[in-house]
Amino acid sequence: MAGANMSGELKVPGRSIPRGTLSAVGFTFIVYVTLALLTSATCTTELLKNNYIFMMGINFWGPFVTIGILTATFSASLSNLIGSSRVLEAVAKDDIFGSLLRFVTNGTTGTGNPIMAVLTCFVVVQLFLLIGSLNVIAQLNSVLFLLSYFAMNLACLGLELSSAPNFRPAFKYFSWHTAFLGMAGTLIMMFLINAIYASLAIIACLVLVILLHVLSPSRADNWGSISQALIFHQVRKYLLLLDSRKDHVKFWRPHMLLLVANPRSACPLIDFVNDMKKSGLYVLGHVQIGEFDTMSTDPVVSDYSNWLSLVDHLKVKAFIELTIARTVREGIQHLVRISGLGAMRPNTIVLGFYDESSPIDFFNGNDWSPNSYKTERFKESFHLRNSFDNRLSIDEYVEIVKDVIKMNKNICLCRNMIQLDKQAIAKNRKMFIDVWPINFFSGDPNSLMDPTSLFLLQLGCILNMVSTWKGLTLRVFLCCTATSAESSVSREAELKRMLQILRIKARIVVVPWDNVLARQLPEGFPEDMPNAMESAPQWSLSAIKSEYIQSVNCMLREHSVSTALTYMYLPEPPIGSSEYVTYFQKLSQLSEDLGPSVLVHGISPVTSTTI
Repeated sequence: MAGANMSGELKVPGRSIPRGTLSAVGFTFIVYVTLALLTSATCTTELLKNNYIFMMGINFWGPFVTIGILTATFSASLSNLIGSSRVLEAVAKDDIFGSLLRFVTNGTTGTGNPIMAVLTCFVVVQLFLLIGSLNVIAQLNSVLFLLSYFAMNLACLGLELSSAPNFRPAFKYFSWHTAFLGMAGTLIMMFLINAIYASLAIIACLVLVILLHVLSPSRADNWGSISQALIFHQVRKYLLLLDSRKDHVKFWRPHMLLLVANPRSACPLIDFVNDMKKSGLYVLGHVQIGEFDTMSTDPVVSDYSNWLSLVDHLKVKAFIELTIARTVREGIQHLVRISGLGAMRPNTIVLGFYDESSPIDFFNGNDWSPNSYKTERFKESFHLRNSFDNRLSIDEYVEIVKDVIKMNKNICLCRNMIQLDKQAIAKNRKMFIDVWPINFFSGDPNSLMDPTSLFLLQLGCILNMVSTWKGLTLRVFLCCTATSAESSVSREAELKRMLQILRIKARIVVVPWDNVLARQLPEGFPEDMPNAMESAPQWSLSAIKSEYIQSVNCMLREHSVSTALTYMYLPEPPIGSSEYVTYFQKLSQLSEDLGPSVLVHGISPVTSTTI
């Protein structure tokens, strides 16, 4: 290691170190092997066992041995002392040990030798000499040297296996085979020399690495960790193995794309979707409005680091996708199509609910903002909108919902998330997660087996599996009428059986809604069509009465006194743009003053009763 430790003194280290090291090792190996053969051929066993300085007696001039011992001792001592002091000085300059070693960098000679580093190494050597046994010191020294060789071979092996393009060793005989053999050989030799010292040295090295990783002042510096190269290599390999054609419903999991206009006012929503995604993919998407051709630079590049810092601050496991587009709708189409990689792509798009309320700054301290959201890090970014900002129209918002469904993605519209208090939920285990698998815009309020109803049940069950929400009770509501009491009993039994098959632990709540339904169908159903609700399509929006929607909203609020979150069925958007405003108004009326709620529309199967 003498050449590597003093590589700064060499003109061409990449050429000199291999040549010098290999030639020195080769010459030493020949001398030692020759000496061993000649000694064994000329000396008795008793002499070799009992006389450590037998060479003085058989050499043609005895003082040569003394001179050789002194020369080898001074050479090795100076080499190690100067080499180790250079390494110690480099470690101190990198501030790896902080103030503990800063004094080492004080003072250098004219030739660049660090005075304090040399003195520190000298003191450490003297302390080890106090052990008093050269045999013990030799074993300990050899084990520590071999440990450094092991670490070097391990680092080279990792770089080679990661296929990093910038790792190009000049030594032409290098390969992962030589690195592995070197690593294995040094490890074996350590334990052959002294198994106890080897074990203690490895444990001490691991403890030191962990402590430096956690406590070192330079831990935040970007050293170019080899772990990132290895992780990338493995992730790429397994992403290629992940085949979307082999997807199966029994392994379905929610891959969420949350579209955020401004994270400063959407912290609870970002936090909630992080819970709802469970172990699936989570992507935060943002659209910046502008004409890219007129921009001198790409603003997304500079904004990206702020979004990564946001992810760190909120402690969510999310990726970031940013884009620039002429309109929000166009940008969302880009994000829905291109977000993800390979088979890992979002299958569920999450939007905040469109409303006119003033945004709340969760980064600043106020009554609405939990301590976990407060920060001063984003003063110059994520500015709140004002009344002069261009906003989406209702028509554009509904068109975005239609686009998502057209692209065969599930969609969730989250409303009143500013009222979501996870700290209160964690403390109060008597709250509920409510699921209403009922299309209130349809003639069939209990279609339990359609994709949206199953998606509602799946999301409720997944949320109930998260630690914060685990103690809450999942409730599934079943609406019934007095005219179809027998049908209601059979529906309840069917729902109970389905929940058992799906292994969803939930409480079924049967809700009579004759008075509510009477607002929409005052004359009831014809006597010759008592089951017309089961086969009727979604009602025309113009036919849905406001009194009926208000009654449904009252029914929902009546059963949501102790509800932490409500999942509801999101009806399909209308085909014609002339009904967009009416559609949105009825959605808004349906979920008004309901507390945190999620309107859900499912497209693809997410679970099955056959698995």
